[in-house]
Amino acid sequence: MSGASLRFIAITGMSGAGRRTAAHTLEDLGWYVVDNLPPTLLSQLATSAQRDGYDKVAVVLDVRTRKQFDEIPAAFDALNTQGIWPQILFLEASDEVIVRRQESVRRPHPLQGDGPLLDGIHREREMLAMLRAGADMVLDTSDLNVHQLTSRVAFAFNTADDRQFRLTLMSFGFKNGLPVDADMVLDVRFLPNPHWIPELRPQTGLSQAVSGYVLRQDAAGPWLEAVRAMLGQVIPGYQQEGKRLATLAVGCTGGKHRSTSMAEELARRLRTDGVEVHVVHRDLGLE
Repeated sequence: MSGASLRFIAITGMSGAGRRTAAHTLEDLGWYVVDNLPPTLLSQLATSAQRDGYDKVAVVLDVRTRKQFDEIPAAFDALNTQGIWPQILFLEASDEVIVRRQESVRRPHPLQGDGPLLDGIHREREMLAMLRAGADMVLDTSDLNVHQLTSRVAFAFNTADDRQFRLTLMSFGFKNGLPVDADMVLDVRFLPNPHWIPELRPQTGLSQAVSGYVLRQDAAGPWLEAVRAMLGQVIPGYQQEGKRLATLAVGCTGGKHRSTSMAEELARRLRTDGVEVHVVHRDLGLE
C-alpha cells in the first residue's frame, strides 16, 4: 500500500472541547484511532498501519504529551517525507464552557498545576496556537451537544474520497457573537427584517412564510448568485492549496430569520453545482 493511500488525521484542541467524542466518532466510522501517542512515534505508526493494511488513521495529539509537544512539527515533516499529509481537526470552546466541563468531570486540567483552572486553560491556548492556525478544520463546540458534534465530524470525514470538498454553511446572529470556527463570514442584514412583521416574528427561516418573504426581496437573488459565483472561484483555489473543508457563516441580527433562509437557499443552489454542503443553524440549536 502506498503512502498516498493512507488518510491521516490529527485530532487536537482544547481539553474539554470534545476530542474524545471526535475520536469515538471516527472510530465508529472505521478509522483506526490512537489516543495520546507521543509525536515521535507518528512515523512508526504510519509505517505499521500501511504494512497491516489500514487506510484511515487518526491520532489524538494534545498537551498531555508535555515534553514531546514541541516535536509535533518535526513529526509532521517526517510524515510528509513518507508521502502522508495529515489533516488537522482542532476542537475549540470558550473558557467558560471549558471550566464548566472540567469541573463537571472533576478532573484537573493537564496544565493547571497548583494554580487556578483558568491559568491552565490560558497556557494551553498559547501552546496550541500554531496547531490551530494550521488546522484544516476548527470546530467550536461551545454550543454543540454530543450528537451535533458527532454529526459535524461525520460530515467532514465520512467519505471515501479525501479530495472531495465539503462546505459547512452556518447561519448565525451577530448579537450572539461571531462564529470563531468560520473561514468566511457574510452579512445579510441589508435585507428587511421579518422580525418586524408580527405574524412572521415567532417563525424561523425554516418556515415557508419567512423564507418566501426573505427570498422575494429584490436584493436576495442577486446576492445569492454573487456568493455562488464567488465560491465558484474560492473552492477550486482551496482545493489547489490542499484545503478540503471550509465553513461559510451567514449572519443576520438574531440568526433566526434572514440568515437561516438565505443559508438554506444558498445550500440548495450550491448542491445543484455539485458542492457537498452541510447546513448548521447555530442560533436555532439545530443541525
